[in-house]
Amino acid sequence: MLQTAILVLNQNYEPLNICNARRAVVLLQRDKTETIEEGGKIIQTVMSIVSIPSVIRMVYFVKRPRPITRLSRREVFNRDGYKCQYCGCANRDLTLNHVIPRSRGGTHSWENLTSACKDCNHSKDERTPNEARMRLYSKPHRPHSSLINFLHCTSNITLHGVFSSLELTWKIRLHYK
Repeated sequence: MLQTAILVLNQNYEPLNICNARRAVVLLQRDKTETIEEGGKIIQTVMSIVSIPSVIRMVYFVKRPRPITRLSRREVFNRDGYKCQYCGCANRDLTLNHVIPRSRGGTHSWENLTSACKDCNHSKDERTPNEARMRLYSKPHRPHSSLINFLHCTSNITLHGVFSSLELTWKIRLHYK
C-alpha cells in the first residue's frame, strides 16, 4: 500500500515526478503539496485515517532542467509511435526516411526525419512526399520535453511497459493515449 505510485505535478500542473504513497503522505503532512485527485485508498494509523491520493501538486514551483532527447533511430521511432508515417502500418521493421532527401539539401534533423516502412521508403525514393504523391500522417517535430520522454530516455524502459497500467486520471493529466 505504501509503495503505490503517486503522480507529482509542479505548481503549474506540469508532471514533475512519480513518488510512492509514503513520500506523498509526508509531503501532504508538511503542507508542501495538495491533493488533486483522490486515489480511493486509505491508511489507518493509531491517531488518524489518511487518504492516499492518486495525483498531488507542489504548492511552490520546482525548477528543473529540461531533458534533451538526442536524435537517434530509436527516438524517432518512439516519437512516431513505431508506425509508418506514410501508410500508418505498425511495423517493427521500420526505416528512417528524410522527408526532404539529403541529396536535395535536406538535413539530418528532427524536423526532417520520419519513420517509414521499407515499402513506403522504397516507393518514395529520392523524391519529396508531394512528388511521390504520398501524405505524411504527422509533421516531424522535436519531441516535447515531458516526464514521459524524460523517464523513457533516462531509464531505457519502454513507455508501454511503464504507463500501460496508469490510472485514467494520470493519462488525462499527462495527455497520454
